[in-house]
Amino acid sequence: MVLTRGWSLFLVGVGVWTWVIWPRFGVAIWDDPRAWVSGHPGEGAATSFLWVHALLIAASLVIGTTAGVLGVRGWLAARRLSRA
Repeated sequence: MVLTRGWSLFLVGVGVWTWVIWPRFGVAIWDDPRAWVSGHPGEGAATSFLWVHALLIAASLVIGTTAGVLGVRGWLAARRLSRA
């Protein structure tokens, strides 16, 4: 299957958007007092609040990266077909 250039660009955009948004969200979760037993970022044990959000962020980054890679591959395949 070959994606159209439009869909390929959309998937690349999803990948870029994921890497722009989620790391910033990760910093916000890290700095949140609910993420730490002591209530101070980076001090004491992590709470389930931090672990759940870390898992969500990691999964989103993997999904976004996969979408971006598929978009790049789709773009290149569409380009090869248009040249042929």
